[in-house]
Amino acid sequence: QVQLVESGGGLVQPGGSLRLACAASEFIYGINHMGWYRQIPGNQRELVAAVSSSGDTNYADSVKDRFTISRDYIKNIVVLQMDSLKPEDTAVYFCFADSGSLRSWGQGTQVTVSS
Repeated sequence: QVQLVESGGGLVQPGGSLRLACAASEFIYGINHMGWYRQIPGNQRELVAAVSSSGDTNYADSVKDRFTISRDYIKNIVVLQMDSLKPEDTAVYFCFADSGSLRSWGQGTQVTVSS
């Protein structure tokens, strides 16, 4: 199973930006899909963004044109650039990786958007 460690969460004002990074314990070149879910207490996790090994991306409608996901093969991380943040983006963000039939999760990082 891939070990994942997220970083970059924190408190930001509405309209601000944050950059989340997810570091993997194995080369991300060989991982099929990687991305981010988020979860608000009491709710199910929802997919925010994902990127395939071929570079195809998909986004939740609520974050399109504001968030960008990418793979950095030099640093071996997946990055979620979040711009124009809104209070409703407040959640714990979890990185995931699909390698074969296994899905691995990170421990989560808190993002809070508030003035």
